[in-house]
Amino acid sequence: MKPQWMLVSALVIASSFVSTASRAAPAEMKFYGYAYDLKTGQYLYTEVYDEQVENDHWERGRTRYFSTDGKLIGVKHVDFSADPFVPVYTLELFDVGYSEGISKVSADGIEMFKQSREKGRQTASVKKSPVMAADAGFHAFIVANLDALAAGRIIPFRFAVAGQLDAYNFRVRKIGDTEFEGRPAIKLQIEPDSLLRFAVDPLVLTYEPSSKRLLEYRGISNVIDPLTGKPYNVRIVYPGKPPQDAPKNLPPLD
Repeated sequence: MKPQWMLVSALVIASSFVSTASRAAPAEMKFYGYAYDLKTGQYLYTEVYDEQVENDHWERGRTRYFSTDGKLIGVKHVDFSADPFVPVYTLELFDVGYSEGISKVSADGIEMFKQSREKGRQTASVKKSPVMAADAGFHAFIVANLDALAAGRIIPFRFAVAGQLDAYNFRVRKIGDTEFEGRPAIKLQIEPDSLLRFAVDPLVLTYEPSSKRLLEYRGISNVIDPLTGKPYNVRIVYPGKPPQDAPKNLPPLD
C-alpha cells in the first residue's frame, strides 16, 4: 500500500501541458489528459484543462475530471499569483466527498487543508522553504530546471502535500531517453530524498525537451477510486490527438 502523502495531484503534476514558448499577450491553453490504470491499462477518466498563461508565467487554471460515462467527478482550481511553484488551490472530488488544497501562501508559510466525510475539515501550516513546490507547481518547477535535469543534474526540493498536511524532501533526476509519438523525449523520476524511496514507488514523467511539454505521467493519481477509497495508480498521456480507446463523446473544451 502506498502512503497517502504520495498523492501529488497528477494534474497535479500533469495539469500543465503548457508550452514555455514566449507569449507577449495572455494565452488560454485548453487540452485533454487521458488516464489509464497503470497495471491493467483500463481507461479510467478524462482530464479537461483550461489554463491561463501570461508573460511566460502560468497564472491560473481549472482541471475538470470526467468518468468514462461523461459524469463530472471532480474539479480543481489553481492560482499562482502568490508563488510560481506553490499555488493556492482547491481540489474537490464529488463522489467520495473529499477536498484538499492550499488556502494561503506567504513568504514564511503555507496554510493547507483537507476535508473528508469521515474526519471533517483539518488544517495545518508548514514553513516555506527556498526551494519548494506544491501540487501542479511541481510541473512549473521541472520546466524551470529541465535543461539541467536533461544534462544529468539531480535536483532536490521540498514538496508540500495538502493531503498529508505536511511537507517532504524529494528529488528529481533523469533516468533515460525515449520517444513519444515519434519525437525525442526524456524520462524523469521523482522520489523521496530519503530512505523512504526504498519503500514507495517513484513517479515517472516524460517530457519533450524542446517544447518542455509534459507528455506522460506514471504514478499515483489525485483522483480516488470510490470502490476502494484509495487513489488510482495511473498512466496519464497528453498526445496530439485522442487515443482510439478514449470515450467517443469527450467533454467540450470550454
